[in-house]
Amino acid sequence: MALMWMFLIFIAIMLLSSAIRILREYERGVIFRLGRLVGAKGPGLILLIPIIDRMTKVSLRVVTMDIPPQDVITKDNVTIKVNAVLYFRVIESDKAVVEVEDFLYATSQLAQTTLRSVLGEVELDELLSKREKINMRLQTIIDQQTDPWGIKVSIVEVKHVDLPQDMQRSIAKQAEAERDRRAKVIHAEGELQAASKLLEASQLMAKEPISLQLRYLQTLTEVASENNSTTIFPIPIDLLTPFMKLMETGRKSSEEK
Repeated sequence: MALMWMFLIFIAIMLLSSAIRILREYERGVIFRLGRLVGAKGPGLILLIPIIDRMTKVSLRVVTMDIPPQDVITKDNVTIKVNAVLYFRVIESDKAVVEVEDFLYATSQLAQTTLRSVLGEVELDELLSKREKINMRLQTIIDQQTDPWGIKVSIVEVKHVDLPQDMQRSIAKQAEAERDRRAKVIHAEGELQAASKLLEASQLMAKEPISLQLRYLQTLTEVASENNSTTIFPIPIDLLTPFMKLMETGRKSSEEK
């Protein structure tokens, strides 16, 4: 008799343990009663009807999924390997259980096929220079397709683009040629600005001849301060004209006296 009571107590404890579930804040329980969907419950204490109810636990936290490298042929026929990372979370736990068998596997496969499809429609230069635009397009497409599963895709980021060796060398040569072109353009612009300033200076000196003489004297001062050697510096005759006029005026004055 005591053995029977112990057996009944054991059965009662097992039934009670199967009827009580405790869910964390980020968890939801999708409950099926005799195979029919009852709904999603949680978090906290959940009471189930033993044997009749079945519960599937679903996490609502953000899932970080790595998309493995995919072989992609771009629009300009360049074969590359591209991998990415996907961030998503379940927002409707009942749909994530009922509408798709394994939402993690399904989302992973959908992300891989979408990555190959989208990158196959762009050229390599666009992939390298407009990464943010491509990420937004991937996020929009995957999010639309996973919406019936109760899944929200928040971010898709292309992580690494593995180029062939010959393509890497070609891009390096192109970048070097672009840098040389920019250097030549900057040098030419500098020469143009310098020529423009020299033209302005020459026009100013043509209007004021005395400024040319002052420039000669300034140049002579700079040369004399930098070198200790003897410097022969040609002096324009116009610089001596005022002194010659003074001498001639003085001579005429003395003759008149």
